[in-house]
Amino acid sequence: MSIDLTLDRIKTLISCLPESWYTRPTCHVAGTNGKGSVTALLSSIFILSDLSVGRFNSPHLVSIYDCILINNDPITAEKYEEAKQIVNRANTKSGADASSFELLTLTALVALERAKVDIVVVEVGMGGRLDATNVIPDYCILVSALTAVDLDHQTFLGNTVAEIAKEKAGIARNATPFVMGQQKYEAVVNAVEGCVPDGYLIRAQRVQFTLPCFPSDIVSVALPLYGVHQLENLGLAVTIVSTLLQDPANFLSVPGLRGVDLQTIRRGIEATKWRGRLSIHSLATSSGPSISLLADGAHNPASAATLGNFIESLLSFRGEVLRKLSLTYILALSHSPPKTPLQTLAPLFSPSVVNHVGLRGHIRVALVRFTPPDGMPWVKSVSPSEMRKAVSQLGTSGANVWAPEDDAAAEHQLVDALGWASNSANMDKDRGEELVVVAGSLYLVADLYRLPNVK
Repeated sequence: MSIDLTLDRIKTLISCLPESWYTRPTCHVAGTNGKGSVTALLSSIFILSDLSVGRFNSPHLVSIYDCILINNDPITAEKYEEAKQIVNRANTKSGADASSFELLTLTALVALERAKVDIVVVEVGMGGRLDATNVIPDYCILVSALTAVDLDHQTFLGNTVAEIAKEKAGIARNATPFVMGQQKYEAVVNAVEGCVPDGYLIRAQRVQFTLPCFPSDIVSVALPLYGVHQLENLGLAVTIVSTLLQDPANFLSVPGLRGVDLQTIRRGIEATKWRGRLSIHSLATSSGPSISLLADGAHNPASAATLGNFIESLLSFRGEVLRKLSLTYILALSHSPPKTPLQTLAPLFSPSVVNHVGLRGHIRVALVRFTPPDGMPWVKSVSPSEMRKAVSQLGTSGANVWAPEDDAAAEHQLVDALGWASNSANMDKDRGEELVVVAGSLYLVADLYRLPNVK
């Protein structure tokens, strides 16, 4: 099954929904990397300000229910099925033959409408202009936003960051603020400036901090999300909040916004949770001590570079304090041309990582497939042999590599890889403190979270 980006099917379906099918005030967030983190920060700030908050993120992790959240809790199976039946009936009546993502998007929006939440935070699935979430009525959008843009999904969005940025900026609405986060490429900034009308483009603020010796009114917080890049995501999130609070009209559609102040912003930021993005866990084993895990859904070169930089920072810390760190990767990738395994994996095997003074011994690498996600038959994992070829080209001749056969069933590959990592660590007592990094795909991270012995 291929992906056919168009709004024709979903608009046809909506024509058979009630006229008031969706009326919730909404914050709409697009971008290549960081969308989920920004939506998590926004939701947490709103919740700690006593607003009732709906959220839609994709793809889901453990189950379909966890991509539709009400006050950070996954929607119940009952409420999900009620909304799904409404959407399915409209799909049948209209003859739209909507895609599974289009059906999921409308199910989420209908469910959040039925829940009568005060405000909704929506993550764009892919692109923006033709993404299913872009059917949200204009009058519902309080603010649109754009996180960092980089190369990904070029087959559908364009071959340059400028072309991709234009597609993502396609969520901009007339006479509605559009907040642009910090960008790596000037071409992205130029493309967005060409898409968003003057007076409605707002650049995200850089995060500021306070020190006891320099008191001020600026809020000072402890950010619970790891990685320097999260400072940029935080800057975008607080700029969105600031933009909402500066328009008195928003207090008419969302009266609860009056409860947002410096203290609720601080509390909301510090309470933010976002699984699968530089998340640290432990794996209980029967044959030895628990294994330290770092889970990250890095699936493109830009997000892999962020992960590589974070690992390098851990090595630097461990290299200076107490003892060195041993490193094992467990990796899986989605097949997503023109992006190649070599491009995605390169940042994880950069010289600054593999030759780091804080690294003890050679890196171990397990190359696996993830379990095929439900309802997304187009998502395919890259074969272990193809990933092995990429790893061999990255100057890792000394690495200990484990991989199943290409035609082996995917269901138990992660468990087998974790067992291999645990046994290898127990056999090599000289490696010291061990870190196992599970990365390359959110679908692999989802497999990890389904394991009962992961905390």
